[in-house]
Amino acid sequence: MFKKSSKLNNVLYDVRGPVVDEAERMESSGVQILKLNIGNPAPFGFRTPDEVIYDMRQQLTECEGYSPAKGLFAARKAIMQYAQLKNIPNVTIEDIYTGNGVSELINLSMSALLDDGDEILIPSPDYPLWTACATLAGGKAVHYLCDEQADWYPDLADIRKKITCRTKAIVIINPNNPTGALYPKEVLEGIVEIARQHHLIIFSDEIYDRLVMDGGEHISIASLAPDLFCVTFSGLSKSHMIAGFRIGWMILSGNKAIAQDYIEGIRMLSNMRLCSNVPAQSIVQTALGGYQSVSNYLTPGGRIYEQRECIYQALKDIPGLSVVKPKAAFYMFPKLDVKKFHITNDEQFALDLLRDKKILLIHGGGFHWEQPDHFRVVYLPRIEVLKESADKIADFLSYYQQNRR
Repeated sequence: MFKKSSKLNNVLYDVRGPVVDEAERMESSGVQILKLNIGNPAPFGFRTPDEVIYDMRQQLTECEGYSPAKGLFAARKAIMQYAQLKNIPNVTIEDIYTGNGVSELINLSMSALLDDGDEILIPSPDYPLWTACATLAGGKAVHYLCDEQADWYPDLADIRKKITCRTKAIVIINPNNPTGALYPKEVLEGIVEIARQHHLIIFSDEIYDRLVMDGGEHISIASLAPDLFCVTFSGLSKSHMIAGFRIGWMILSGNKAIAQDYIEGIRMLSNMRLCSNVPAQSIVQTALGGYQSVSNYLTPGGRIYEQRECIYQALKDIPGLSVVKPKAAFYMFPKLDVKKFHITNDEQFALDLLRDKKILLIHGGGFHWEQPDHFRVVYLPRIEVLKESADKIADFLSYYQQNRR
């Protein structure tokens, strides 16, 4: 009998995990599921801008071969100019790497850095791929807390407490998945100062940096840390509603002199996968330049804004639920009153909700949140679907008692 690698024993990716497996089983038997579980815009009617599709079609016959390992010159030039607009310092075109989505580049960057036992600070709650990739690379993910009482900002005291002689880097996810938090400058400056004192690399996942509401401003942490080595990740999957095209990038910036050997490791792994999706690279310049249609979704009257307002108001009015209003992305992370509902297992809560009400969402444990008291909601579905889902959740919680059933 062949068994899976023991490296996978401590790997978690419940965004596509047991609860999702149960939903697929139910669907295969003819049950219709309301899906609030995954940040994939296309199934909810969000369309790629016409100009992007047109330009890809025009260039398709020119994209049949491999590109340079880092990516097409035009794509990387556009990304470099975008980095300049974000005030990210000391970036040349050679510091830009394209990838098959940010996911591939997270894996690559962790594999190039971590030896067995090396520690890396990752937020809790997190996007679970960060922890999974660090673990598979042989590293130890050490989770620092984000504080729900402070709009889900990183707890700087907890970060300091978790640093050891084995800590090599800190990860931030800003805007945040799963909480929707947008970090202010003073919080980012606090993280930079901690990284400076302890000689840490900063990895910043900024895939949602153009999905900001309420007049907020996204600040790239690398812009505040010219003396540190930073790696900034972003892409087009969310901001241009083309998750299936798989195009992301990472930007190396700041003090690259202290990371030359690590950069050589990144270059080696980048070469080994040959290149990222070339047709998708061909539209980066178009997507990053000119009119940004996503802005229409993010102001009053726009779909994402109005859907956030709808589900936020509906959930916060349910007895036993509380929720911090997100300022960016398209997620929120409500809190359950575990005493009221006698909840000790949040995955079981998600399964019970799925089976009773045919609603699919991901429990907080899927994002390395240790207490069984949260779940993530994706508010990409249209308002009528969100209203129906909120009504069903309210009804479910009117009778649900996990350990008295």
